[in-house]
Amino acid sequence: MASPNGTGYLLPATGAQGLANYPHARTIPSTARTIFVSGTSSRRGDGTYDGCETQADGTHILDCGAQTAAVLRNIETIIRGATDGKCGLESVVDATVFLTDIRSDYAAMNAEWNKVWPDRTKAPARTCVQVAALPNERLNVEIKCQAVVSE
Repeated sequence: MASPNGTGYLLPATGAQGLANYPHARTIPSTARTIFVSGTSSRRGDGTYDGCETQADGTHILDCGAQTAAVLRNIETIIRGATDGKCGLESVVDATVFLTDIRSDYAAMNAEWNKVWPDRTKAPARTCVQVAALPNERLNVEIKCQAVVSE
């Protein structure tokens, strides 16, 4: 296997290329176990949120970059827990990113994504969509994903 998360496929240079580090497709061996990670946010164990500053008037200033970094850390923790520490983000094969304001937040989310996966040939396949809202007004990004563990 080329990478812990399978083999990435990239279109030739004459085809449309991704705007961030992700392949056009990813194949995994049939002997792998799949982990489905539920939508994950930047919420901490104490109920507070990374990347959210609550103002005196009750409004919130949201930092999509900080939230994305926290979401990815939380996903890493989930995958490590589900695999007894054997795998982490390197095993993610597919991800769906939900943003509440794609025009304002896409670049910040991509910057954090690209820090985790600087080599697009090893990055998971990815879809990014804008949603009307997430479950809490303190959130502007949520990510769900699938990871594989070679047996």
